[in-house]
Amino acid sequence: MQMAPLMNSNTSSTLVLYPASQAEEPKKENMVSIFDSNMLQKQVNMPKEFIWPSIDLANTTQEELKEPLIDLSIMKGGDEKAIASAAELVRKACMTHGFFQVINHGVEQELINDAYCEIDSIFKQPISRKMSAKRVAGGISGYSGAHADRYSSKLPWKETFSFVYNHQNSSNSQIVNYFKSVLGDDFQNTGLVYEKYCQAMNELSLVIMELLAISLGIDRLHYRRFFQDGDSIMRCNYYPPCKSSGLTFGTGPHSDPTSLTILHQDQVGGLQVFANQKWLSVRPRSEALVINIGDTFMALSNGRYKSCLHRALVNKYKVRRSLVFFVCPREDKVVKPLESLLSKNEARKYPDFTWASLFEFTQKHYRADVATLQSFFQWHSSSKLL
Repeated sequence: MQMAPLMNSNTSSTLVLYPASQAEEPKKENMVSIFDSNMLQKQVNMPKEFIWPSIDLANTTQEELKEPLIDLSIMKGGDEKAIASAAELVRKACMTHGFFQVINHGVEQELINDAYCEIDSIFKQPISRKMSAKRVAGGISGYSGAHADRYSSKLPWKETFSFVYNHQNSSNSQIVNYFKSVLGDDFQNTGLVYEKYCQAMNELSLVIMELLAISLGIDRLHYRRFFQDGDSIMRCNYYPPCKSSGLTFGTGPHSDPTSLTILHQDQVGGLQVFANQKWLSVRPRSEALVINIGDTFMALSNGRYKSCLHRALVNKYKVRRSLVFFVCPREDKVVKPLESLLSKNEARKYPDFTWASLFEFTQKHYRADVATLQSFFQWHSSSKLL
């Protein structure tokens, strides 16, 4: 699939962002079957599976993104002038790069700290125990070491643990039961912490959906209603130190196929966003939560809001951790923009689809990259012809 090069306006050079090679599918024989960072660090040379092409690694910079910092306390205060001002900042950011941060978001710092403590309790377990909770093929929940179960090249230097959060079953112990079932009864408290954390993320996501609706000039409650019965995804990321950090990524360049991402990154740093035709670093803010638009919301806005292109570097000396909540609609909801978002001469940019079909594509057929949505529609249309 051909992609137009992205020009760096500050130089005469051209930065080309290539989609992930689909030759990687299905997975080839891979020497790295278990991600043991301590063992890998002792090797003289970085295993080739973790080495990314120089074209991807280029243009690393410490220049910071000047994204808006939105004070969400205004949403409860009812100051319509302040809300309109914040919505305008969000609109400009989402039309430019799809990224902003929020403060005074209502999520207690103590809860965020507890969630980080539980990240450590998960990833410091013996490899055998982590592998007992391994994510099944095509699924989302469970442990993954460098995604070595799915890919054989350009592996990310990280471990993840993911699970599903059902918005309508928030009163039961869905997450507690999951942790106990895959890691044992001694992880009950871990489940309790993440149950509470996901509830807070869900409540926050609906507030942000209101602000996004205001910024687009539509019914304030439209997206809140659309997403209130969804199945979102919680992911814990753990990036061990890497002595060859300049050769690899913690997460390669991609846009999230989901609708909205709410992320808290620790103070180590490493998150970068592609904006103004270059990669810019995102300053870690302990009091803030990172918000970025995903592919599904881009389709809901008929392309007005950009799906945020981002990546994560790894640190040579320090562990980096992040907490990620991916907001998704109910799997059978039809994703399409409101008619009121379309001007008289504006054509639909994307055909109708369901989140279930896009999710299946990203889990079974395609590695999320800079062109996931376009590739999905090609696959979707061709599969209908079979």
